[in-house]
Amino acid sequence: MTTIKPQPRQTQENSPTAGVPKPYQLISLPAESPKKSKPAGQDRFKNDRLSGFIGLRLTVKTSAFIASGVVAMGSDLSNTTRNIPLIKTSLDRNQQLLIPGSSLKGVVRSTYEAITRSCLCKVTRRYQEQVPSGYKECVINRQRNQVEVCAACQVFGAMDWQGLVHFTDAQCEKTGFSTGFMPSLYRPRPDERRAYFNQQGKVAGRKFYYHAVKSVDAGDRGIPVQQAGKEFTFITQLRFMNLTQAELGTLLIVLGQDKQNKMALKVGGGKPVGMGTMVVDVTEIDLIKSKEEWRDRYSNYDSQPPSLTEKALEEFVQKIIKVAHSEKLVQDKQLQELKQVLQWPTDRQPPEGVY
Repeated sequence: MTTIKPQPRQTQENSPTAGVPKPYQLISLPAESPKKSKPAGQDRFKNDRLSGFIGLRLTVKTSAFIASGVVAMGSDLSNTTRNIPLIKTSLDRNQQLLIPGSSLKGVVRSTYEAITRSCLCKVTRRYQEQVPSGYKECVINRQRNQVEVCAACQVFGAMDWQGLVHFTDAQCEKTGFSTGFMPSLYRPRPDERRAYFNQQGKVAGRKFYYHAVKSVDAGDRGIPVQQAGKEFTFITQLRFMNLTQAELGTLLIVLGQDKQNKMALKVGGGKPVGMGTMVVDVTEIDLIKSKEEWRDRYSNYDSQPPSLTEKALEEFVQKIIKVAHSEKLVQDKQLQELKQVLQWPTDRQPPEGVY
């Protein structure tokens, strides 16, 4: 009788692609766990904090695809796609592509979390035991009057607690779209790659994908998608209320405004194959310095509050970023790690084939 020995399960460590460079990196968690405190809230305007609006322009550097969840016939979209049977669509309004404000907020939040002492949000139940001590997701318990959250939850909110920032939908400045062919992508498999966990079996860090000089187009073998092409621009506005100077400065660092740590955002789908790189420009900042300004803005049709632009804008941005560094809200080690992943421009090539 012949005994058949079971073959060992193939993991990423013993697979033929084990030595292939990955298009991502894990940003380590700060040595000190998140410090939690009561958030400022939006119930009233606070004179010792900053409130106002930031005008943003996002420029696409590699093709970007923000899925609407709808698949349409190519002939229904435009003449240029009439020969494509089915195409995954993006959101649009009046033939102009949109990036939902919630999508932008999620991208900015994840980056803000990585460079501050913040909790690990939305970890699936399967991996709850792998979350390091002190990094569990912030939980609000109003019955016990437990309303203390980490640095990121202070700004972006937590379950049952409203955050201090709001992103409006970003609208493309031009009509139309380009068509791309995205390779098939597969879900992450943490159990098959030990690098996701440290020697104690705990989560090793936060995962971020590298920028690349271009995105991979799979041609006829790819998935047709409605996308924003290179150099498409989007306009949006970020409203903030009751932020400290350090919090606003950290937000501006995340948006790529720190001259010493230039970064771009990764937005939408296809991140592993180089898609979604966007450079952010702050076009203006409108600060509301008192309760009276809030009142006048909404009680007077002729109210035209001054905005910071050009030189005054640049001076304010760099000043507020210095505060974020000096008050140690930004963790320098994690910022430098993230900078190596999200720095722009880059000469990094996108992955070819299976990695």
